[in-house]
Amino acid sequence: MSRIAAVLLALLGAAVMAAPAADPPKADGDAKLAKLFRDYLDEQFKAHPVYATQQGNHDHDARMDDLSPAARAKDVASGREWLALLNKIDPKTLSRDGRIDLEIWKHTLEYTLWSAEHDDRFRFDPRTYGEFLSDSVFLLFTQSTLPRARNIENAAGRIAQIPKAIAAAKASLSDPPKILTEVAVRRNQGAIAFYEKEIWALAGERPGSEPLATPCREAVKALKDYQTWLEKELLPRSGGDWRLGKEKFGKKLELELDAGLGADEVLAIAEAEADRVEREMYTVAKQMWAKLFPGKPVPPDDPAGRRQTVKLVMDELGKDHGKPEDLVTDARKTVDRVKAFITAKKILTLPDPDTCKVVEMPEFQRGFSVAYLNPAPPLDPKADSLYAVAPPPADWSAERVETLLREYNSAMLQVLTIHEAYPGHYVQLAYSNRCPSLVRKVLWSGTFAEGWAVYTEQMMLDQGYGDGDLSLRLHQLKFYLRAVINAILDHKMHCAGMTDDEAKTLLMGRGFQTEAEAVGKIARAKQSSTQLSTYFVGRTAFYRLRQNVQRARGDQFDLGKYHEEVLSHGTLPVKYLPELVK
Repeated sequence: MSRIAAVLLALLGAAVMAAPAADPPKADGDAKLAKLFRDYLDEQFKAHPVYATQQGNHDHDARMDDLSPAARAKDVASGREWLALLNKIDPKTLSRDGRIDLEIWKHTLEYTLWSAEHDDRFRFDPRTYGEFLSDSVFLLFTQSTLPRARNIENAAGRIAQIPKAIAAAKASLSDPPKILTEVAVRRNQGAIAFYEKEIWALAGERPGSEPLATPCREAVKALKDYQTWLEKELLPRSGGDWRLGKEKFGKKLELELDAGLGADEVLAIAEAEADRVEREMYTVAKQMWAKLFPGKPVPPDDPAGRRQTVKLVMDELGKDHGKPEDLVTDARKTVDRVKAFITAKKILTLPDPDTCKVVEMPEFQRGFSVAYLNPAPPLDPKADSLYAVAPPPADWSAERVETLLREYNSAMLQVLTIHEAYPGHYVQLAYSNRCPSLVRKVLWSGTFAEGWAVYTEQMMLDQGYGDGDLSLRLHQLKFYLRAVINAILDHKMHCAGMTDDEAKTLLMGRGFQTEAEAVGKIARAKQSSTQLSTYFVGRTAFYRLRQNVQRARGDQFDLGKYHEEVLSHGTLPVKYLPELVK
């Protein structure tokens, strides 16, 4: 009998013996489910040390995952056992919160098993191994509250196992899409630089000192050999198709969103919303026209003229930007301004102490987006959260750097900070770490997280942030239009054969994005099927919820308390919000 089956038998047996004819107390059922989930996590953490580190469990920080095909097959068998176990639990023994947790857990297992069979990233995506080769060590120095000496010892142990992870990558990768291999090549170069130079400052150690020197030296040797293999062997045979196709995309989107919406429905809603946002952008741009272009007539009020009006205004506003070397510093400057507004307007109560740090994104993590928020792990919530911003790469031309800075100009950088940090991802996930449900803290919904972050962009300006600055409003609308078009792009690239040129026309023409931003987004769509749809679907759920609750509560509606109530239930699928926030 497996350990999982034994745990289930013990739990069910205890329930049967203790229960009278009526259902057992729901608090008792919830407690048993919580205990079972802790047992599940213990097993997962032992088998997957890097996942344990990501969640804030540091019992296995000195170890690396076994990434071999045999180990991954064992993971699939274990997932099936756990799902069979959960299917035997009677939902009537649980409270509504307990049933939601059970549903979330089962859905996660179903998604994991489907992905292993139909979308196996260990086989077709060489970027996956970067999480183990570099990110897994970076986390030990940036998001662990253990003593520094302990983190150094753990890092040395994990680094020593990098050659084994590389061997697993070589044994597993088969015919990946070319773009994924190209990104892996660039990131692996960053990993080599990390172990050659950057790790010493991060660890606070003298370069070349033990216990890091020996494992780092061996890791660099292995990574350079891996670099040659990536470039000379894998890249030439990287002919896989990054497109999922309609059937597979539809199923994956359903699993990713867990929002009760199908792929075609998401596309239809997004198309209609894009039209609405374009009209609103034109209204704002027309108000700014005379000041920016005195004496010049406004273009004709037809589809082409309206887009020309918005584009010319956006192009002019984009000139207000900082220097490339100041991008991270400029992001830091926006933080104090945004936080002061949140407190003054009682948007919600900010986390105290504030553990969010604005940092420069490491080279080995670039190539996907210009910024991200890596939250404090749920099991180590006092650790730092990282708002990482990526400056332009050193090998970019001056023209390409300029287009990036125009895209992330002074106004857009403020919207980005609202989204990634305050009151977006950082604040929301800090609230999530307080949720009593361990299931919701660990198995959190990306649709909820991204939806909340996009919702806050408009909400902050609606409440007065920026004092009615029309440039800020226009950039907020553009940032939201980007989220809407993300969903359209996601669907059409994977289901409708959209070409790169057609995608550029959509992003630059309809989305008013610079060429550099459009090229980056196209690459991202190829690398992250269905994730780009979570922003729009999640935001739609939050926007509708807010309208319904505010209308129902009338004069008793308190915005700050509403926000805190919404965030108090954890980062759960948005389909549960209407019943939890009435």
